[in-house]
Order: sequence, then C-alpha cells, then structure tokens
Amino acid sequence: MVLIQKGILQPLPQHASFLSFSLKPDADAPAVRVALSALRGLVDGERIVLGIGSTLLQLLDVQIAGVHDFSGIPGSRVPLPVTPAALWCWCRESERGELVHQMRRILQVLAGSFELQQAVDAFKYASGRDLSGYEDGTENPQDQEAFAAAFVQGQGQGLDGGSLVAVQHWLHNFASLDAMSERQQDDLIGRHKSDNQEFDEAPPSAHVKRTAQESFSPEAFVLRRSMPWAEREKAGFHFVAFATSFYPFEAQLRRMSGAEDGIVDGLFSFTKPVSGSYFWCPPMCEAGLDLSALDL
Repeated sequence: MVLIQKGILQPLPQHASFLSFSLKPDADAPAVRVALSALRGLVDGERIVLGIGSTLLQLLDVQIAGVHDFSGIPGSRVPLPVTPAALWCWCRESERGELVHQMRRILQVLAGSFELQQAVDAFKYASGRDLSGYEDGTENPQDQEAFAAAFVQGQGQGLDGGSLVAVQHWLHNFASLDAMSERQQDDLIGRHKSDNQEFDEAPPSAHVKRTAQESFSPEAFVLRRSMPWAEREKAGFHFVAFATSFYPFEAQLRRMSGAEDGIVDGLFSFTKPVSGSYFWCPPMCEAGLDLSALDL
C-alpha cells in the first residue's frame, strides 16, 4: 500500500509556516544524516510536510528521478528569481501558537548542519482566497485525480507515494491593484471576483487562459496548496504546487512569463515572484517518514 504525506491532500490549514533551510558551509554527510534521522521523528506528514532539495541529495550522493533545482525559464519576459534550498518544511496548524513550538523543535534538531534561509507566516483567507480577493485552486483536480496528479507511482519502494513540489514567494503591489476598476481586475484573472465564475470574453493574458491545465500537451495538472502571507507592510501569496514531475509547473510558468508566445500573464500587473525553488517530498511508511531512498 502506498503511503503519502497526507497533509498534501488535506484542506488548507488556518495557519501555516513555510520554512526553507540551506546547508551550513561545514555540513558533511554524516552530520546531515544524524539531523535528518532526528527530524524524521518530528515529521508526521500531516502537521509537518517535508521536502528535500537537490543540494542536499547531492551532498548525500543520492539521485531521485526528476529532482533538480529550479533554474528559471529561458525566454521569460519577466524576472523569475532562483533561490535553491536544501530542505523545506510546511508546518500546518489550526492555532498560531503551535506553529511557534513546531518551528522551535525543527530548528533545534537541524541546528548543527542547517541554517534557516526563509520563514513565511501564512494563513487561510476567507474560503481559500488570495489577498487580491480572488479564489485560488478552483481548477484543482479532486479525489483520485488529485492523487494521480500529485503522487509518484510505479517507481518502487521509497519512491512511490512521493511528490515533487514547486514553491514561489509572490509579493503583491496593492497600490497597482487598487488603482484598477473591478472589471480591469477581473480581466487580469479571467474570473469575476464576486462569484468566481470564469467568463469567455477575458483577454488572452487572463490568468485562467494562461494556465488552463488541459490546454497543454501533455496536460499540465498540479495540486495547488498556496496560501496568503503577510509581514509588516508587505504581503502576497506563497505559491505551492505538487505534481509527479516539474513539467506541469514549468509548462504553465513558460506560458505565464511570455516565453511561449510573448503574451505575459495579467497577474504580473500587480504581483511578482521573489523566490523559486523545487523539492522532493518523500513518502511515508508504517514507521513514519520513509527515507529509505537516502539509505536512512
């Protein structure tokens, strides 16, 4: 039976922390293995979802099919920052205080070999909307289709039930958004903010037209688990998409960025990515997190 990190499929939590870690300059494989073994005791795949970056796999001399660092999109007409990381944790809770304790425990077990690269405080807004007011994940696959889109199968023990995740941190310019009429905003997205209904007369740059998953060849389905974030006067969207390869994400981003046909997604009128990274999320086993692919 294939066991997965269940948090990937579960509804968005009320509160979340997204933590990215880099390797310390003096980190070596034996010390990293000790840290990962300790971290495995904290990661249940539900309250904490774990992702492992290419740089960490390289240090451990391990190859996972399809796993590599995000390197941008050739021909993109907008900046797409590249920010590789060694380790990624998605901490999920219904109460903010528990995230504080989760982060403390994670930092403690990783202190010897890893250093915190980014910490994002995120939250669920309304029924699952971006801070722009538009609903996110409307076209997410459901039930068995969601499982098929997000989780690797047929690759063997230690790999089946794993997932690849693309992560981007987007910063909103609310002044630009507020200067637009509601109709202009709707045209950027291709849906009415009022009722989330898609409309045919939206321009070719509308987000829903740029990212229609069934319009790619092959189709480019991902399972989105993005959440709004805020830090003092800054805020935006933390984009998180799970799939069985990085192709669906890259296909959509290639079209969004204008690299495919020169048309740039309307989203870039008021928001921009300020990070970009890829991770492999291991499966689970009866004993917990399955790190057998890393010989752990």
